Amino acid sequence: MARSSMRALRRAVGPLAVAGLVAAMLTTATSAPAATGTAGATTPFTSYEAESGTPGGGATTLSLTAAPTTQYSSPALEASGHAYVHLAATGQRVQWTNTTGHPISAIVVRASIPDAPGGGGITASLNLYVDGAYRQALSLTSKQSWVYEGNNHYNDSADQNPADGNPRVFFDEARAFVTGTPIAAGATFALQRDAANTAAYYDIDVVDVENPPGPLAQPAGSISITSCGAADNPAVDSTGPIQTCINQAQTQGRTLWIPAGTFYLKGTSGLHATGITIAAAGVWYSTIYRAVPLPNPTPLGAVFDLTSCTVKNFHIDSNATSRATVDGAGGAMDTTGTNWVADDIWTQHTLSGFWASGTGGTVRNSRLTTIWADGINLNNVSLNNSVGNNLSATNNFVRGTGDDGMAINSVNYNTDGNGNRTYYTAMANISFTHNTVVAPWGGKGIGIYGGSGHDVEFNAISDTARYIGLGAGRFGVNGSDLLGATVSNNVVARSGGNGYSQGQPALHVGNGGDGQNVGVVDRVTVSGNTVVNSLYDGVGFSTSTNTTLQNNTVTSPGRNGIVVAPPFYPAPSGSAAITGNTVTGLKSGTSAYLNNSAGFAATLSGNSWQGGTGPVEAPFGGTAAAIPGTVQAENYDTGGPGLAYSVSSVNGSGNGYRADGVDLESTSDTGGGYNLGWTSGGQWFRYTVNVATAGQYTLSARVAAPSAVTGALHLANASGANLTGPVTIPATGGWQTWATATATLTLPAGQQVLTLVQDTGGWNLNSLQFTQGGGTPTPQNLAAGRPTTESSHTQAYSSANLTDGNQGTYWESANNAFPQWVQVDLGSARSVTKVVLQLPPAWGARNQTLTLQASGDGASFTTVVASNAYPFSPSANNTVTLTFPAATQRFWRVTVTANTGWPAGQLSEFQVWNL
Repeated sequence: MARSSMRALRRAVGPLAVAGLVAAMLTTATSAPAATGTAGATTPFTSYEAESGTPGGGATTLSLTAAPTTQYSSPALEASGHAYVHLAATGQRVQWTNTTGHPISAIVVRASIPDAPGGGGITASLNLYVDGAYRQALSLTSKQSWVYEGNNHYNDSADQNPADGNPRVFFDEARAFVTGTPIAAGATFALQRDAANTAAYYDIDVVDVENPPGPLAQPAGSISITSCGAADNPAVDSTGPIQTCINQAQTQGRTLWIPAGTFYLKGTSGLHATGITIAAAGVWYSTIYRAVPLPNPTPLGAVFDLTSCTVKNFHIDSNATSRATVDGAGGAMDTTGTNWVADDIWTQHTLSGFWASGTGGTVRNSRLTTIWADGINLNNVSLNNSVGNNLSATNNFVRGTGDDGMAINSVNYNTDGNGNRTYYTAMANISFTHNTVVAPWGGKGIGIYGGSGHDVEFNAISDTARYIGLGAGRFGVNGSDLLGATVSNNVVARSGGNGYSQGQPALHVGNGGDGQNVGVVDRVTVSGNTVVNSLYDGVGFSTSTNTTLQNNTVTSPGRNGIVVAPPFYPAPSGSAAITGNTVTGLKSGTSAYLNNSAGFAATLSGNSWQGGTGPVEAPFGGTAAAIPGTVQAENYDTGGPGLAYSVSSVNGSGNGYRADGVDLESTSDTGGGYNLGWTSGGQWFRYTVNVATAGQYTLSARVAAPSAVTGALHLANASGANLTGPVTIPATGGWQTWATATATLTLPAGQQVLTLVQDTGGWNLNSLQFTQGGGTPTPQNLAAGRPTTESSHTQAYSSANLTDGNQGTYWESANNAFPQWVQVDLGSARSVTKVVLQLPPAWGARNQTLTLQASGDGASFTTVVASNAYPFSPSANNTVTLTFPAATQRFWRVTVTANTGWPAGQLSEFQVWNL
């Protein structure tokens, strides 16, 4: 087919067909870039790592520089990001800028301060500064951290004697409202050690910041616990009064209400409820605090024993100082029954967060931080039930657990003191989706232990201190066999560990994950996952059968990429199909793939490391392109379609340069050689590069296009994350008339694979130059050509007119039905500083009352510019500009509540600008 005809055909495909091609590419191509921005929870807070802040006054950043050589812990190993900032002298600080786009009125600090010399912890303040001025003192404590493993206490979470040595559990979390005016968008805030801050040092790991809404109102007809005598008073034991109100709510079929305040359970009893809703004013306002007299000789149940209940919007805390009963450790919520719900519960310092069985229950939108054992354990034994089916956990945030962050725990049998066994029904159809698990110091990130039909997808797991990040297997000799699970599209970063000196992998499939190499692990599908910077091996297999390991990416493993029978994980038998996986960034002397078992039958095809038996992705010419430097477009990786590139048809005349010559032609640009042409939405090319120094880079792309192309391309990393946002190509006047298009991006150091994704065709590319430093970004209307949605429209005046670049076409909502809204999807989160709104230039003057909001997920919106009446005047080209501190969001929405010129929302252009 002639070149001009092919270009016309590709232009005629249209956006809907292109979207379909992209979707097909992401789901079927062997090494296609993964879907972007999907793994992990969407939270109401923003986390700022200390190591990403700016240290001052001599403060130092400390990080894990190599895999552990001992089985013991360290602060860096237990820190999120495996790094923290150390404040050890007066005036030392770490500072951040509020880039959230909204005020900060609440803060959580994850930090470590020293233990008392004899154990038991201390309390000390640390000062918060805003824009360089002292704001308030934050209270930190080490009374609920610091246990020791020396002197034969390894893996003991109860020894509090510093003399035994080898400490662990360094970090605790403190939360507080910001006093005075909230920290404004764009303001700086810092944690600083002053003379009044008496701890010898402060190790700052991470801060979470947010602007929580005000307390919720009591629902009509509900029973408040204060009506039964519960009190916001640490001297009052509210256990009995709350239980009395629970009993009334059960009898009367009413909701139990926990108002704002902290209500103390001062004994060893918990609370028991069946079939009711327990609601509260919000996790920042309503707290149930278990204050057990210590030392405690009485076995403890959970704070709440719940059967078929809905609980929502409150905080649970405890005074437990270790995992042991004697130190007050009991669970937060033991749950069972049918269709139970736990929604927006924040739990701290309890033995476990959720220990839950039954049928049809869900844990969602919850936080579990500084938990002594498991965060979320869905099982078939809680509260003496024997089933655990169709349970789910979604959009939860878990950090700093002493055992598994999250677990599917199918028990086959338990044995009592007389040797009698009780058997349970194997669990089925458990779902873990869109959860974030960070820095478990005593267990896996996510453990899948037995059962069948499980779905573990789109979770983000990072920074395990000792153990596997994501494991699919069976729990010990009394666990159920694992007979089917899907593990896909998860991101596992900086995981694995040296617990018991085993050098554990980041992702593991098989029956030996907990020391007992017994039982069956069968039909586990592991696909589309990204394993980054594992401490040891990226993926490990022990005994398992019919495993599918497909289209996963392992980047920069600490040891080997994918290993059958790694040390301490034997696989004397088993089988797996290992297909289309990519391993990059190997260290000298390590391997992409190893099979250490003669009895494990692994069938390999289409993997990046295969030589002679299948295609291999590799840098063109054998050496990764250097950054800073120039990457020639024609030097895409070798390996062929599905590995190095994906095109909808083969064109070009560059076969004299390379054998495939896909979409190549001679170029007239400076330097000659070849350029990449025949571009089309949905195509992609991969380039292996070696980045000398981590940081921000300016991308200068040499391009040619007869007409301007909005959102022509973007660069993605190996996990599919969009690094540049959409890059628009200017009209150069011809296919061989060259100009430069620019963008900025941030790259980590080291060898990595970048993917050039063609979002819209109609242009040529000669080279990509990377210059260190962000430079000055080009002003860009990020909304141009992007899809829109709306609350309504009249006749043919739809929201699609708002991003077509034509001020004469417009959107008009349904009449006489305020409020009305319209929004644009930028495709990924982008930094935005202003929004420009227009009406047709010939229209008469009018005022419209507008609110500007933004969102990362299209569901939960925050206000960027508050409601105000804005004049649209022909003398000003009927243009209104809304400016604000830079905010990084994907979805942008304008809500119209009034219009003096017509009883509807009206706009002709909705422009979203980066500058």
